[in-house]
Amino acid sequence: MQKEGKVVPLAATIDRGGRTPHPCLPVLLLQVRDKAALQLRQGLQDLFDNADDTLFEMADKAFDRGDQNLYFEAMRDLRLKRKSIERGFLDTFHDAFLRAGQVDLLANLAQPGKPRSKAQMERAAAIEGMVARVLSRDGVALQQLGLRLQALLDRPLYEQHNPLGPAALCRYFLDAGRNLGVGLRVKLVLLKLFERYVLRDVDVIYGEANQLLAAAGVLPELQPAPRRRAEDRRMRVRPGPANLGQEEGADAAGQALFASLQALLAPVRGQFAPRLQAVAAAQPISTADLLRLLSHLQRYVPATYEADDFELGQQLEQLLLRVSVRSGTRRRLHVADEDMINLVGLLFAFIHNDDNLPASLRALITRLHIPLLKVALLDKGLFSRSSHPARRLLNEIAGAAIGWECGSECQRDSLHMRVERIVQRLLNDFADDASLFAELLDDFLAFNQDERRRNELLEQRTRDAEEGRARAMQARQQVQHVLNQRLRGRVLPQVVVQMLVQAWSQVLLLAWLKQGEASQAWRDAVQTMDMLLASITPPHEPQALLQQVPGLLKALRDGLASVALDAVATREFFLQLEQLHLRACAGKEALPSGEGQSLGDVLVEQEIVLTIAEEPACVPLHTADGQAAALRQAQRLRIGTWVEVLDEDEPLRCKLVARIDSSDRLVFANRTGMKVREWSSASLAQALQRHEVRVLDDRLLFERALEAVLESLRQGQAQ
Repeated sequence: MQKEGKVVPLAATIDRGGRTPHPCLPVLLLQVRDKAALQLRQGLQDLFDNADDTLFEMADKAFDRGDQNLYFEAMRDLRLKRKSIERGFLDTFHDAFLRAGQVDLLANLAQPGKPRSKAQMERAAAIEGMVARVLSRDGVALQQLGLRLQALLDRPLYEQHNPLGPAALCRYFLDAGRNLGVGLRVKLVLLKLFERYVLRDVDVIYGEANQLLAAAGVLPELQPAPRRRAEDRRMRVRPGPANLGQEEGADAAGQALFASLQALLAPVRGQFAPRLQAVAAAQPISTADLLRLLSHLQRYVPATYEADDFELGQQLEQLLLRVSVRSGTRRRLHVADEDMINLVGLLFAFIHNDDNLPASLRALITRLHIPLLKVALLDKGLFSRSSHPARRLLNEIAGAAIGWECGSECQRDSLHMRVERIVQRLLNDFADDASLFAELLDDFLAFNQDERRRNELLEQRTRDAEEGRARAMQARQQVQHVLNQRLRGRVLPQVVVQMLVQAWSQVLLLAWLKQGEASQAWRDAVQTMDMLLASITPPHEPQALLQQVPGLLKALRDGLASVALDAVATREFFLQLEQLHLRACAGKEALPSGEGQSLGDVLVEQEIVLTIAEEPACVPLHTADGQAAALRQAQRLRIGTWVEVLDEDEPLRCKLVARIDSSDRLVFANRTGMKVREWSSASLAQALQRHEVRVLDDRLLFERALEAVLESLRQGQAQ
């Protein structure tokens, strides 16, 4: 367990073969097992990365509080047991390979008999449907794999014994999750996620396993099954005849735009690969050859991209020198290609220095320099068409990244991992088929849409809570005003003052919050308070007071009951109120000796301020000289604006999610929708002026970069 971080983690964490008396497996079978285990582990990680979002969304849609708690408890249980489920799944998977062809691992699943409960029947039906869908898509590849494994093991291997069969994979997952404390509904949800994130890509496992065994001479005569998903994706993103004219039109517009930019780019010519470009007799290489050189270079882009680590001009110049030596002719870049390289280089120089993006994700995006350059060489429509897949992918990644912040687990953050996977996929696989960008854009949009929907739900809850808090503060101020109008500056019995401030204020607050200031409930509560104060003020005619007291006592009892005042305290107050009424009628001297001391009067000198559980985090400040511009900036911030707080060790990124006008409060939340900061307009203006807070530019990254580059080129030309 302590050695999970070794170079070969599977052997340390899940391979039990070295400690069990199982027969040795062929090396080829071990290779098939290990490659499949890596793919399955990645699928399980995707499953758990998305399970939180799925369960949260289901909890949010649930009408019953019990259902909500069910999904929230499932989320918590999954987080705690995620590692053990992954480990258990891979343990069972390895064990199945060791016993392949000897025992029926799937006897209970393949021949379930009659399920003992409705839950078992539903689960069995769900698994049968999942297995049937996999077999209908990938049955040929699975059958070929079974034949090859049978030939490799030199003994019969029935379909239900194949450790890579869909039914077996489902069984491993169910066994690994047996200790999850969740009900059938959550288990069915997890099975659907298992199908989406694990079984969805099982054709890749079958294809790689068949390819490995065939290359090693195991039944090489079998015709390979078609790679279903890869071809489907290409067909999906390939433009049909109806779109062809539109693509050509966009490329023509891009050609025209680029032609207009070449005059601006002329002053920077010769700076890229200067030793080659300065030779006038050198022959330009074709764009196709340049693309091949760039494809070679993109494989060597370092993981942490820095200008000193990988300078594209220097690398490309060395390759061109090799080409010149090989061909015996000096070679250089075509002028148009050099201009394009310079333009894309300026764009990525802007991106590299754009501190609106977090440094870690900015470094990942910068690694896309060569793939984006190749796209620009292939399709000038990148600059004229905002809907271009490569341009949109860059903008979508940057838009999602602006609120990202590096915490203790930043490298395990789902967004960081997803962007890293996209970048690596482009560096590994992109040659000249731009449809890969469209495929990755679709995947990222689906991922980001789920995360954005979840964050928006949390932001809405934050807004609702803050608006409720603001309304409570407004109600508190109104109740304070009413109490101060009637009590401040007067000499009144202490017991009455305490009851009004501590208990009746809650009755007034409840009436204001529930029904408003214009409601009958509010007017009745205020009138009852006025009647109480009038009833204890001598002198009083006994007969008149006797007529008022029953209605007054009933109103007081009903009001205090509505705020659940302690019964003992209520009884004590009414006993003392009775004494006050007697005193109001007979005068203080008529009371028995000692009674007057417990009914002592107090002068209400200070303003009454009601306590509240949450005090505002900031107070309005006076506008200082020179702060007017910053104050206007703070007041004009739109909902959704991102800012970076610089007054801490680690910068904090948060966005404006609520503006409470009644109390002049601006509420900011982090990327997950959790409230993290609150300012008044004046205090935010002061923070902006002191450079403790800065507003981030969240406009589209590609558009901002292009605009900045063109402005810089125009200024250089004007000088």
